[in-house]
Amino acid sequence: MGREALAAAAGESPSRVLVGLVGEGRRSPRAGYDVTDADGTVVGVVTSGMPSPTLGKPIAMAYVPPAFAEPGAALAVDVRGRREPMRVVALPFYKRQG
Repeated sequence: MGREALAAAAGESPSRVLVGLVGEGRRSPRAGYDVTDADGTVVGVVTSGMPSPTLGKPIAMAYVPPAFAEPGAALAVDVRGRREPMRVVALPFYKRQG
């Protein structure tokens, strides 16, 4: 802790990034579920997730490495033993018009 630690951390790139995920199916991911890449390798973990009544799709937020954080990137979430396809989207999920 302290000024030196903060200065050192400011010069480094983050090891993980918070991203938004939108599901292509109907099953919603929940906190603690694994996020996987196309090969099935675990690359992150869901921090929160639920069905979105506004968007009509399941949504979630997860921490993943920066290499997987580009909007449009295809990932999957292991929902009770089944890989559900997800897409990375920019946050916030919804912006009110007006």
